[in-house]
Amino acid sequence: MSEKVILHYFNARGKMESIRWLLTVAEVEFDEVYLTTRDQYLKLLDDGSLMFQQVPMVEIDGMKLVQTKAILHYIAEKYSLYGKDIKERVMINMYSEGLMDLMEMIMIHAFVSGTKAKLDDILTKAKERYLPVYEKALSGPVYLVGGKLSLADVQLLECTLMLEEKFPAILADFPNTKAFQGRMSQIPSISRFLQPGSKRKPQPDEKIKKTVMEVRAK
Repeated sequence: MSEKVILHYFNARGKMESIRWLLTVAEVEFDEVYLTTRDQYLKLLDDGSLMFQQVPMVEIDGMKLVQTKAILHYIAEKYSLYGKDIKERVMINMYSEGLMDLMEMIMIHAFVSGTKAKLDDILTKAKERYLPVYEKALSGPVYLVGGKLSLADVQLLECTLMLEEKFPAILADFPNTKAFQGRMSQIPSISRFLQPGSKRKPQPDEKIKKTVMEVRAK
């Protein structure tokens, strides 16, 4: 039996949250080691655990994986959430990377000042550049690619929930995407993850922002 997956990151969403989501959907149990001090981070560096001196880092199958996309692709491939062939995988990647671009804007927003203009920019881009793509793709199919649950679907659910935290009515003009969100939320593993007390992380507060800045200090 393989050892339990271990995630090394802050007790926060950030780039690890998509990995938590994907492991949850794959029904893979995982433990987490939270970075709370600069010394913990330096020890990971000294141990050679961080190839590019960055987290997230995931211990899985005897490896220490870094780089969010690489981690997500490995998990998706391992647990049959990555399409049936190269053409489906490239579509999944395109949808996924668009969502990662949008989610990164939201993540960064929490850590910058003068945020009203930036928030307006996120709203505009979400409604004009990103959401129309997924709305069109879901005009008939249940899932984004190949009629089967994939990495892209999991990230779309994560992203729409993040958007609704900032803009509660944002999906009003995107009924296919809203219906998709509802269907996805009924998947048992996801339904459990959405309940209080799960390993899903809340929006970052001032305490976690302070911790992140201290650990990453030059």
